[in-house]
Amino acid sequence: MKPEARRLVDRLWNYCNVLRDDGVSSLEYLEQLSFLVFLKMAAEKEEANKDLPASQRRHVLPDTEEWEGRGWTQLLDLSGEQLEETYTQLLTDLGKQDEGQDSALGLIFHRARNRIQNATNLRRLIVDLIDKEPWLGSSKDIKGDAYEALIARSAEDTKAGAGQYFTPRVLIESIVRCMRPTPEDTITDPACGTGGFLLAAHDYIVNTYGDEMSIEESARFDEGAIWGTELVPATARLAAMNLLLHGIGRPDGKPLIHVEDALAKPPAKKASKVLANPPFGKKSSIVITHVDGTVSREDMSYHRQDFWETTTNKQFNFVQHIASLLADNGTAAVILPDNVLYEGGRGATIRRELLKRFNLHTMLRLPAGIFYAGGIKANVLFFDTAPPRRSDDEPPHTQQLWVYDLRTGNRFTLKQNPLLPGHLEDFEKRVFGVGECEEAADAISRRKPEGRLQVFDGAELAATKDVNLDIGLIEPDGEDVMEAKSLSELTLALSADLRGALLELEYLAAELDVELPPLLREER
Repeated sequence: MKPEARRLVDRLWNYCNVLRDDGVSSLEYLEQLSFLVFLKMAAEKEEANKDLPASQRRHVLPDTEEWEGRGWTQLLDLSGEQLEETYTQLLTDLGKQDEGQDSALGLIFHRARNRIQNATNLRRLIVDLIDKEPWLGSSKDIKGDAYEALIARSAEDTKAGAGQYFTPRVLIESIVRCMRPTPEDTITDPACGTGGFLLAAHDYIVNTYGDEMSIEESARFDEGAIWGTELVPATARLAAMNLLLHGIGRPDGKPLIHVEDALAKPPAKKASKVLANPPFGKKSSIVITHVDGTVSREDMSYHRQDFWETTTNKQFNFVQHIASLLADNGTAAVILPDNVLYEGGRGATIRRELLKRFNLHTMLRLPAGIFYAGGIKANVLFFDTAPPRRSDDEPPHTQQLWVYDLRTGNRFTLKQNPLLPGHLEDFEKRVFGVGECEEAADAISRRKPEGRLQVFDGAELAATKDVNLDIGLIEPDGEDVMEAKSLSELTLALSADLRGALLELEYLAAELDVELPPLLREER
């Protein structure tokens, strides 16, 4: 990170500590920061366009007589109770401008609420911090990296449960290097969280092809060639702002993040590259608020004709959805927990269909300790589309499944011993030829089973009753298995699930304008 970006991060994060004393969590602070930075960017855009003919000006905020004088400059001149009331009303009015969230403005301000009740601190945030930075004109290496670093720090706030929306950037960037996106690709993440995969893919393309890209190729990514889907509105806000600050999309344009349940219906458009880390929770469920005020959950099954099996297991549903998302000659990389590899019943059928219909050519076995959800052991599955099978007797399209074991012998922690780029270099080079081959297909043809890298016959795997893909570990039993079943890790995993459920409940309450009991918030 550049020194200017680090300076900005330190300034903004120090202020987060001040607001925490007012009861504002790190996630809520990031949300308020997004509102205010967007308003500042809108003001900067208006200033930059003021000399253009009226017909050529593109307005971010509503261009009507009643909105004249409103926005960022209005807030700069106020203080005390008047500032708090004006800011609160501004958020309310902006949230009503685009109820359908068909614009970046509508997405970011949908049901926006002021969480900063201390007017003095609000003015300091506006005047002393945000107003002193040129957000629209500054380099994305500064503003974008700074915002991304703030998201990473908020993920460390275990009380807020923010980590469930954050995938380690070291892992994301490694996966993107293996996938090799190009300017011609269409790229999506159906569970995008704060947008990490989308940003890394765009950065890879710009860094690799920047000098060769035409204006039209660059513009594709502002107009929908890269997009994400996120279920939680507040997280979608962060993702949309993250993309804007990295120079992807337009403040006055269409949103590149769609707020919806990605699993609810077949995809409206397909992508040549799908990158995803779906939520680790097993169940797809809806939250029901009863007349007496109690809240319960109901497990959901998605009855989609494009799915191979109907199940309430959210992870298996995402596998099927991602398969449906892929265009012809498409490729996918998806992070999934261990249970997806061996869970029986419908899980076995889904694994078998994946092996038969697609080319599941690579699996990376990840160690524990790299995710904020404690005790999680996950894997990255890489698979490509293949021609439709002519009959069920035809051999599976997965001829060979190569498995790289990064788990055995590695013990990572988030702070003392974090996952670093060097830990993934051997995998990248030996399995995908990163830095050595221009095409991933060339690297695949040169693979040799040795050490951590093993190869398995796809037809043999698909022919077994349980289609067990929990394979390729040098030490599959003993200490590794016992460690996964330890009481401490089970406790951490349960704690992460409970924090995530509480966070979802808070977002639901915000959507319904329901005030939660004070005790519930204080305990966090």
